[in-house]
Amino acid sequence: MKAHVRVPALFVLLSALLLSACGGAAPSATEAPAYFEEAPAMEAPAAQSAADGIAKEESESSAALPGNAVFNTGADSPIAATNHMIIKSGEIKLLVESTDNAIDRATQIVGDAGGYIVSSRVWYQPYYDGKNYKYATITIGVPVQQFERTLSRLRGLAVQVLDETASGEDVTDQFVDLQSQLTNLEATRERIKSFLDQAKTVDEALRINQELSNIEAQIEQIKGQMNYLQDRSSYSTITITFEPVLPEILPTPTPEPEPWQPGKTFEKSKETVIGAYQGIVELLIWFFVVFVPIMLPPAFLVWLLWKLFTRKPKKPAQP
Repeated sequence: MKAHVRVPALFVLLSALLLSACGGAAPSATEAPAYFEEAPAMEAPAAQSAADGIAKEESESSAALPGNAVFNTGADSPIAATNHMIIKSGEIKLLVESTDNAIDRATQIVGDAGGYIVSSRVWYQPYYDGKNYKYATITIGVPVQQFERTLSRLRGLAVQVLDETASGEDVTDQFVDLQSQLTNLEATRERIKSFLDQAKTVDEALRINQELSNIEAQIEQIKGQMNYLQDRSSYSTITITFEPVLPEILPTPTPEPEPWQPGKTFEKSKETVIGAYQGIVELLIWFFVVFVPIMLPPAFLVWLLWKLFTRKPKKPAQP
């Protein structure tokens, strides 16, 4: 009897354990579909963050300016950008012995450096000695690699360097900004071209074409600015002023008043009186020796003629 009771009890216990195990596993089975339904919702933020990361990397790569980066600015060949684009400029004023010789030697220095003359001016200025002296100003462009060497050679032309200034402007950020704008405008142009292909009416085509023209004008303007920055950073400008060495003018000393000297005044007055009498005597000598012998015969002849013509006739005697 006890054995019959134990067997059903054991069977009931096993059944209860199986049911409890199934009941514990059932919720996991039923929750599994909910997990898979929510999986896409959980993957969406991850995909969005991944896309944001890719976009961020692309924007950072476009904003960076590596040393071997190549940009297309509409030139005949792509332009290679360096890590830094510096626009260098300088001004130097030189005191030289001869302005003409200095100009010739400066022109030779520019040619050796592979540069060119941007502008020149020559003028003359009078000086206290009454002469005109030559001055000159020349603006040159030299490769940026030859900037310091050219300045050093120009110093060698001068007797004295009167003034010198040099400056540099970093336009790397400005160039990168222009490159980013160019990339965005070119992408916008491609999208507008696709809209132009999808235009269904003439009015739509005209409006899209007008917008396309505006975008292309902006692109050309940005390319021009980039080319300008590229050219300015490739060549540096130096303004040279030549001034000739002027002769030294000694200051005129201020005359000091002489003290009163009566004896000296007496001597001067005596010399003056003697000179006056000498002049009178010399005049009389010239008169009697030269003037009288020359003028006396003509005067005597004139006197005789005058007497002859003015003589009165004799009156007849009275009876």
